[in-house]
Amino acid sequence: MRRNILFSLSLLCSLWAIAAQEKPTQWTLQACLDYALANNIQIKQSRINELSGLEDTELAKAQLFPSLSADITQGYVNYPSHNAADNHSYSGNYSINANWTLFDAGRRNKAIKQQKLQNEMDRLATEESEDDIRIAIVQTYLQVMYAMEAVEINKNTVETAKAERDRAEELHKAGSISAVDLAQLESQYSTDKYQLTVAETNLDNYKLQLKQLLELDISEEIQLAMPEIAESEVVAPLPEKEIIYATSLAVMPQIRNRELAIQSAELEEKRAKAAYWPTLSMNAGVGTGHLSGTNYNFGNKIWNNFNESVGISITIPIFAQRENKTAYNKAKLAITTSQLDLLNTQKELLQEVESAYLDATSAQSQYLSASERLAYVRQSFELTEEQFFLGMKNTLEMLTEKNNLLNAQQEVLQSKYMAIMSIQLLNILQKKPVSIQI
Repeated sequence: MRRNILFSLSLLCSLWAIAAQEKPTQWTLQACLDYALANNIQIKQSRINELSGLEDTELAKAQLFPSLSADITQGYVNYPSHNAADNHSYSGNYSINANWTLFDAGRRNKAIKQQKLQNEMDRLATEESEDDIRIAIVQTYLQVMYAMEAVEINKNTVETAKAERDRAEELHKAGSISAVDLAQLESQYSTDKYQLTVAETNLDNYKLQLKQLLELDISEEIQLAMPEIAESEVVAPLPEKEIIYATSLAVMPQIRNRELAIQSAELEEKRAKAAYWPTLSMNAGVGTGHLSGTNYNFGNKIWNNFNESVGISITIPIFAQRENKTAYNKAKLAITTSQLDLLNTQKELLQEVESAYLDATSAQSQYLSASERLAYVRQSFELTEEQFFLGMKNTLEMLTEKNNLLNAQQEVLQSKYMAIMSIQLLNILQKKPVSIQI
């Protein structure tokens, strides 16, 4: 009991500290994770549910002790008949009663064990909620970082397009290129500016999603850190898939939660079976009372009516309209359902691990290939651009190489963040901390 009280106080203190937590001036990924875990409404509700479950445990333990109650009854009776000796009378009854269940085939002890299992399941449910918010924060944060880099790429593209347009204007004035070539470069410049606007809109949308996950007000702005991600972090070697899955089975809360649900269902079956046994109870009490209209004074009435009682009662279930049998059969079905839930959760976890592992390895391979291709495409574009302004290449050839460069940059960016995101998901599934300093 003392341990539960201390745990309750610690949770309440945590909730108080959460309310007073200050927001960081610059949001790193770790700062986002810490703030979200402290302020997410669903997680707060889960923690309160833990406290409620601890109260249920204390209630289950208290059922082992006797109950004690006091009854006080005051009455007044009026006799309207004129033949009555006295037209009204007063009465009072006072008693203290105790009841104690001595034997119930272990149902109360099993209920306590069940409730302790439920406390652990509530804690694991909170941990599941924390893992869900971690995954959501990591994914959204990386999407913001991806969008920020995409904006930078599009800004550079717009600057290049503007420089090409300005140089083409000078060449057109000098008669070196045609008006058609200049118009094509003007059109490309406008297209690149539009793509920059689209990229900035995507960035704003991802930032909004992150703000919502952090439970921030609509008026609050967030300034994200934008660190460099080393290539070694993108192509970091991964453990074997089987090792990752085995680790996940051992540490993920949803697996342990389903295992405890089976144990709770087995206890419920034993409780249902115990209902076939008799229940033995002891009761005791003291009481007294008084009634007006007698020849004794109040004190004598109280003493003369004073009584003490004690008794033993046995309740034997003979025919309970199939309630006990139905409860027992449903308890056995609940065990099977819990076992199926565990199997289904294991399969879902396996799918998560396999999917994230495939995405990570595939993205790493794509990143290496795309990085190599980008180097060649950039070199080709620079040569083609130089040849265009020398009159050796036409506008279409130059713009084609430019679009190839933009596509190559986007491929590198996409594969880079897909790899990082999948690696982080695998880390969460293994209960590992964030592996990149962002």
